[in-house]
Amino acid sequence: MFDSVHLDHIVLRAKDAKALSAFYIKVFECEVERELPIGLIQLRLGSILIDIIDADSELGLQGGPRPGAGRNLDHFCLKVEPFKEEDIIEHLRNCGVKFEPLRELYGADGYGPSIYFYDPEGNKVELKG
Repeated sequence: MFDSVHLDHIVLRAKDAKALSAFYIKVFECEVERELPIGLIQLRLGSILIDIIDADSELGLQGGPRPGAGRNLDHFCLKVEPFKEEDIIEHLRNCGVKFEPLRELYGADGYGPSIYFYDPEGNKVELKG
C-alpha cells in the first residue's frame, strides 16, 4: 500500500519539559525547531522531530494525568508515501479500525495530511503524508 514508511516524530509528555528538552539537546545535539505557548517544544534530530509536551500545559492536560500516573508517550507518527487519503481510509475501514477525521498538521517535513487511530492496546498512531 505504501512505497515508503519512516518515523516522522515522537511525542513525549514531561513533568519538566525544559529539563527533558535540555537532555535531548545535550545528548543528541538537537536544535529547537519551534516552541509554542500551548506547552510544546519541538526538537529537530536529523529528519525527525522530538516533541516534548509540558504535562501541566494546555496541550499536556489532554493526555491525562502527569507522567508516572498516566501516559508518557502521547503517540507515534509514521510518514507514509504515497498518502492517498481515499485508499488509506478504505483500508482502515476494511481492517475495522476506527479513525479520526483527516487534519492538516505540522511534522518533521512541515505541514501535511494526518490521520489518527488507536491500536488494540490503546496506543495512538498517526499516519502522515
